[in-house]
Amino acid sequence: MALRMWASSTANALRVSVAARPHLSTPFSLSRCFSRVVDGLKYASSHEWVKHEGSVAAVGITDHAQDHLGEVVFVDLPEAGGAVSKGSSFGAVESVKATSDVNSPISGEIVEVNPKLSESPGLINSSPYEEGWIIKVKPSNPSELESLMGPKEYTKFCEEEGAAH
Repeated sequence: MALRMWASSTANALRVSVAARPHLSTPFSLSRCFSRVVDGLKYASSHEWVKHEGSVAAVGITDHAQDHLGEVVFVDLPEAGGAVSKGSSFGAVESVKATSDVNSPISGEIVEVNPKLSESPGLINSSPYEEGWIIKVKPSNPSELESLMGPKEYTKFCEEEGAAH
């Protein structure tokens, strides 16, 4: 009984559900999965990530964002050679639940667009930080990266955002 009360209070603090399963040896199960945050990336409050390597930065949406969107069925991609501005939309991601704009966390020139997303938009769900990148940008103002969150700050941001809802 004490374990069940501890589990219930812990689940409430974490905002997850607890369900007694008499047919299982464990008296509860935690049903919510937490989103993955990757070290070495920078994160925007609009849930995009940036991986800066050399003179180019890859941009995509976070695991948290794809989890909230659900199954991605279409990605509206920009043209290579175009410009993006920090905080402005450069495309959209359409899922079975909703369509969401994708904002650029940095300003610069789009040097590459992920060609795999036209045929396999679900890569954003299955591999948001690796194969699911959306664009690569040559930053025009690399100091903009400093205003983005690191992994710990982004994790805290998501937790606070979840508590507010």
